[in-house]
Amino acid sequence: MAHPVVIVGASMGGLRCAEALRRFGYLGPITIIGEEPWKPYNRPPLSKEVLAKEVSHSAVAFEERSATADVNWVLGTKAISLDVEHNTVTDSEGETHPYAALVIATGLRPKRIVVRNSELSNRFALRTLDDAMALREQLQPGKNVVIVGGGFIGCEVAATAKKLGANVTVIHNAAHPMLRQLGEELASQLQLRHEAEGVRFMLKRSVEDLIGETKITGVKVDDGTVLDCDVLVEAVGSIANVEWLSNNNIDRNDGVLVDSAMRVMRKDDSPIKNVFAIGDVARFANPIFDHVPRRVEHWNMPTETAKRAASVIAAMLNQAPNYPAILDDDFRPLPSFWSDQYENHLLAFGLTSLADRAELVAGEISGECVFEYYREDQLVGVCGIGMRSVVQGYRSKFI
Repeated sequence: MAHPVVIVGASMGGLRCAEALRRFGYLGPITIIGEEPWKPYNRPPLSKEVLAKEVSHSAVAFEERSATADVNWVLGTKAISLDVEHNTVTDSEGETHPYAALVIATGLRPKRIVVRNSELSNRFALRTLDDAMALREQLQPGKNVVIVGGGFIGCEVAATAKKLGANVTVIHNAAHPMLRQLGEELASQLQLRHEAEGVRFMLKRSVEDLIGETKITGVKVDDGTVLDCDVLVEAVGSIANVEWLSNNNIDRNDGVLVDSAMRVMRKDDSPIKNVFAIGDVARFANPIFDHVPRRVEHWNMPTETAKRAASVIAAMLNQAPNYPAILDDDFRPLPSFWSDQYENHLLAFGLTSLADRAELVAGEISGECVFEYYREDQLVGVCGIGMRSVVQGYRSKFI
């Protein structure tokens, strides 16, 4: 085989794809290109337990397995362009990487707030290990930490910062933190638990401007309130890293559209047979719920989509006789996420954000509890605080 499988994105998805390629019998070369200098690591703990301790690569690095010992790692290098006609990727060093199959695993980058006085230090986002290292240095007792965004990352950082002795205020544009994912009843309960720990919420509010000369000293809220601020954390959403795919007729509307085999789709709805996308950047339909393509940023999606893409790539490159049948395999991955905030351990399955109602079905709202989430009469998700065995029991209800 003249050319390798090239995976762009040295992420969990990229690593799991390489491992799965070997498991499915692909023995050819694999190259993984990553913008960060680090080999793949686990991102979710960066806003949780790892942020509360000493942040290091060793604390979050994935185990290197013998099956991928021969992978060619190209780290600290960004892919800047793709040429699907000639099957090549060009990186920021000017190197061209030809491929037999390409896997796009470039994930997301954080959105940043845009205000007049933006050029100040001590503004942080939290996506990478380097982000976490820089933020951890600033989370000191007595510091005034303002977090913009009350989703899961914002609330996890709030809990960690509070445990480290900081004064924490969360500015969020909705009526409750985590409202879209949890629904009003459970979201308002989590808000109460944060407030009991001393976190202040400014809800249905946004940032009007930042205050300071070179370093941030305050945040001006849209109601005129001025908050003292030593550390600003921006957790206002993400942007898919798809710019490098331009000029290839790829559907890049909110990530990369793929079919059920993870093959990248052109704008005319035809698949590019040797180009795949996985993880947070991939937008696909999941028949568990409906036939609407969506990006799903849940923690298990990179692994599930990586395995699916690898099975197709291995069959294609090995010229397996069952390759056409593998393309038609039903792909129904069950999304899952977890979150630790103080002593509150959340576990969820499904897509709770699709729900139009939520019902408490086990436990007490003030303690451990389980909610079911429905869109009309369809169960689309379940989430529990504690009661993990009960929540785990729902897996079979989605299959």
